[in-house]
Amino acid sequence: MGGLLVVPELLGDIFWGAGILAALGASLSVVLDMDLVVCVLISAAIAVVYTLFGGLYSVVYTDVIQLFCIFIGTWLCVPFAFTNPNVSSITSTQLTRFLYTPVNTPFNATLNITTVQVSNTTGWFGVWDNRRVGIWIDYFLLLTLGGIPWQAYFQRILAAKSTDNIRAISVCSGFLCMVMAIPSFLIGAIGASTDWPNTGYGKDPAVEDKASLILPLILQYLTPTWVSFFGLGAVSAAVMSSADSCILAASSVFAKNVYKEVFRQKASETEIVWVMRFSIFAVGAMSTAMAVTVNTIYGLWYLCSDMVYVILFPQLVCVVYLKFTNTYGSLCGFIVGMILRFGGGEELLFLPAVIKYPFYDETTGTQYFPFRTFAMLCSLVCIIVLSLITKVMFEGGRVPLRFDIFYCYHEDPNKDPETEKKDVEVDLLENGSSVSRAVNKVKGDGKAEAEAML
Repeated sequence: MGGLLVVPELLGDIFWGAGILAALGASLSVVLDMDLVVCVLISAAIAVVYTLFGGLYSVVYTDVIQLFCIFIGTWLCVPFAFTNPNVSSITSTQLTRFLYTPVNTPFNATLNITTVQVSNTTGWFGVWDNRRVGIWIDYFLLLTLGGIPWQAYFQRILAAKSTDNIRAISVCSGFLCMVMAIPSFLIGAIGASTDWPNTGYGKDPAVEDKASLILPLILQYLTPTWVSFFGLGAVSAAVMSSADSCILAASSVFAKNVYKEVFRQKASETEIVWVMRFSIFAVGAMSTAMAVTVNTIYGLWYLCSDMVYVILFPQLVCVVYLKFTNTYGSLCGFIVGMILRFGGGEELLFLPAVIKYPFYDETTGTQYFPFRTFAMLCSLVCIIVLSLITKVMFEGGRVPLRFDIFYCYHEDPNKDPETEKKDVEVDLLENGSSVSRAVNKVKGDGKAEAEAML
């Protein structure tokens, strides 16, 4: 079962890596005037190399340095952007702002001057649309709860000395994330309050479909050169701190939970480490390929948490808090969650909607129903119900134990206790610990380990 649960985790890490590499590539291409593909390739190569040779040590130490760079660099850019003469007060553009639409071809191609039509449009605060309430609820829960069952998170908390430290780190990091998100929020509001035709860029990013490049555009055209340099460093640090984490997480999960558990149960630790190193290259290559082919950075960001939220979150909840759950329920929940989620379609993956949930819009193909949360809850219910049914059947003697094919209620005669014990002893320096491995441990000492994680 652990091998199956690796699938959404691996895909989530790949989507995560693609999103952050695309973000860095976009920033470098604007500020340094380089080709987007070249920028993404360089960024990916750097992340892969120092993750490959340093393991978890290099990831953790560089993360500490990068966090300081992010905090200082982003806050440094905000006052300079605010005081730019082309930026109006963000309070005046909260509900409505100006949209600068070109009305003819440039009459001065050298200066890229275009006659524009000024019109009012929705401000950066947005508008409340009752039809989209279900979508917003879905994304809120997805980005919140879907951020828990991540390999990168468990690698770090399992390296802590005590459960008290784990709780303190987890709670404090939540507050610090909110503080570090403030500059990004302000920069977005500044972008919506800028008279772009009067800047060196000369065009409105919203009209040119360049809204995803708003951060590097502000760094390039609204701040001094030396400030944009530090701002770009902050963006690079932010991306690298996440890129190395997701690459290491995905590679260690594949080596431990797929290669060792499925293909080579008796593989040595040295062999596993070499498999993990090759996996680092593979994960980096897949993330890079997706980063240069998918146009939406935000779409990749929420897609990385999508399957983790729908599939892994209910599995982790059951492992930690519902001790009676077993592999039969886990498998049923996995299948039901996958069917309900992908049946709803996914535009980024070019999957049409096979299941049309309530409030489905035939014209736009939009699912207004929070079907991701619905799929997650159905998966959770299936795990609980089928686990209870199989528990009653096997423990009550209604079904002979020889039909317990997953060995939930009797020991596997072919299992080597010493090998199983070594598998639980995780090498944090190279491999960390995987969520799917914890989920697969649904009874005995494995349950205690999973509880200790949180």
